[in-house]
Amino acid sequence: MLPLDGPQPSTEDTRRRQLVEVTIDSLAELGYVGTTLAQIAHRAGVSPGLVAHYFGGKDGLLDAAFRSLARRVGNQVRARLRLVSTPRGRIQAVIDANLAPEEFEQRTGTAWLAFWGQVLHVEPLKRVQAVYQQRTLSNLRSSLKKLVPADEAQRLAAMIAAMIDGVWLRAALSGWREADSESSRALLTAFVDGRLSQAIALSQSAASIGTAALTGSAQARSFGPQAGERFASINPATGKVLGLVTVDGSAQVNAAVAAAKKGQLIWAAMTGAERARVLRRTADILRSRNRELAELETCDTGKPIQETLVVDVASGADCLEYFAGLAQSISGEHIDLGAPAFGYTRREPLGVVAGIGAWNYPLQIACWKAAPALACGNAMIFKPAELTPFTAVKLQEILLEAGLPAGVFQVVQGFAETGRLLTRHPDIRKVSLTGEVGTGKAVMSDAAQTLKSVTLELGGKSPLIVFEDAKLDNAVAGALLANFYSSGQVCSNGTRVFVHRSIKAAFLERLIKRVGAMRIGDPMNPETQVGALVSEQHMHKVLSYIDRGRAEGARILAGGMRVTTGDLANGYFVAPTVFDNCSDDMAIVREEIFGPVMSILEFEDEQEVIERANATEFGLAAGVFTNDLTRAHRVIARLQAGTCWINHYNVTPIELPFGGVKLSGLGRENGRAALEHYTQLKSVYVAMGDVEAPY
Repeated sequence: MLPLDGPQPSTEDTRRRQLVEVTIDSLAELGYVGTTLAQIAHRAGVSPGLVAHYFGGKDGLLDAAFRSLARRVGNQVRARLRLVSTPRGRIQAVIDANLAPEEFEQRTGTAWLAFWGQVLHVEPLKRVQAVYQQRTLSNLRSSLKKLVPADEAQRLAAMIAAMIDGVWLRAALSGWREADSESSRALLTAFVDGRLSQAIALSQSAASIGTAALTGSAQARSFGPQAGERFASINPATGKVLGLVTVDGSAQVNAAVAAAKKGQLIWAAMTGAERARVLRRTADILRSRNRELAELETCDTGKPIQETLVVDVASGADCLEYFAGLAQSISGEHIDLGAPAFGYTRREPLGVVAGIGAWNYPLQIACWKAAPALACGNAMIFKPAELTPFTAVKLQEILLEAGLPAGVFQVVQGFAETGRLLTRHPDIRKVSLTGEVGTGKAVMSDAAQTLKSVTLELGGKSPLIVFEDAKLDNAVAGALLANFYSSGQVCSNGTRVFVHRSIKAAFLERLIKRVGAMRIGDPMNPETQVGALVSEQHMHKVLSYIDRGRAEGARILAGGMRVTTGDLANGYFVAPTVFDNCSDDMAIVREEIFGPVMSILEFEDEQEVIERANATEFGLAAGVFTNDLTRAHRVIARLQAGTCWINHYNVTPIELPFGGVKLSGLGRENGRAALEHYTQLKSVYVAMGDVEAPY
């Protein structure tokens, strides 16, 4: 063994550290009051006098132990901060260090809890706590000031610090049953992203008052007499304000529900053929206005126009057309009960339903939810994501133009609270959500209060498996579609790319060559293949994951940075990133990033890769590339995923149901299966003879 550089710790320093560790053990087992000098000395195998010599008594020893715990967290914060460069990444570093798995470990956590109980009563502990809190606030404020105004940075830093303490304390008081490190960090991350989104949007909208222009009902909603605050929709490619939108509150939601109930009675009374004609006309109008709507979608989402021109509007129109074809076929069944009677069932509409959309495919998702709901005779109130509010309003206009009765499809705007007004409304009978797992759980909890049915299309961390006999160019093309389409902002993306060891080198060579040739640029340029991420906050989240990947030892083969060339510096662009040397326990492999980040993992045999592919809480999608179709069907049958592809990826024809299992959701979008989620079954018994009663 080579000698270590620098001075070695003295015997006295070593003894001090040992006594501090013994003290932490004692605190974890016996608590603050039960931990005595004599008891610590006994555990350490030394005399109480020696302990007193080093620390001056119990208070000095406990103070040293508290400082040791605080110092360790501080060291972790500094270490993580050295690995990141973006303001959002530095905020995440503070969160991740304070809520790291070791802080939720029983021994450490119980010792912390013992100290928390004494801080108000013991002055030295109070001083340690004050320094610890001040450093946390300082780290948060310095990063937040680069993202939001100074006064908001001050407030938000205090809120984040309080939430760090609060979620940890709740976990500790529950005996570590109610929360763990990962869920706590996810909660804080979602909170920070949400608050930053609101803060930046409001500051930008304030600077842009009078300069934004909306058309049609969007303009009325922004500048009319509606109550509530306004928020800005930002073009993520330029950072400029597209327009201002007013948040709808309870008055607006209640009015929408009342109008929906009235319109639904008219709509449900129409025949399936009549409803189908309205849906087909809507599809025709969407196609005739394809370019206009695609350009609006590109401005709102940052996705390349070459994508929105051929996918976003067209797939919405296809969905409306498909369910128009099914509207006339919605029926029950006849049941023969013998000579005395027969029975039949009726499929009837639910009434008023709600749809809550995501920001990655705003118009497509609005159509995916509205088409089956309307085909079945329901009315729908739809809330688009606050980051992309505009094309849903256009869909509402087009449906009315196509002949839909007033109130049958309405758009409400806002953030989570507007969504809660829908999920908690007693007259709404179903909620269909596309969003994150945490949001899905909240929607399901709210829906339970009035026994609403729910369809949840949530997140994923899907596997794509490339076997040794796969056609390599097809597999590489599939991996590109599974990771970089829409700048990686697709819920079903196959971001865990498992490649057989024997072909990994050849696979990577072709992959990196094609990734390097991808064109990043202005989304309105038809040559652009990679556009912007949807918001500055989301960009920082993605970059923070890239930083974490580096820190965990993964190797970047391509990308790994923000793109700021020329005018792109004003937008939120991240280069397509490929990580190698990945392991299953890394955050970039386990957690949904929702950006252009691919993780390459190698495997050797079929059983191994199936087990690893299934070792996730998600189950939205999966893909297999192999020339052995027997193997393909065998592996697909064992993968725990709701939507699967063989020798392709991310193709979603309307005819095929789409959805996930495990934490990736409940129910299905598209296909005939969707009709079951928007109808209720009524059973009818028909007597053919006299009624006999024993009374």
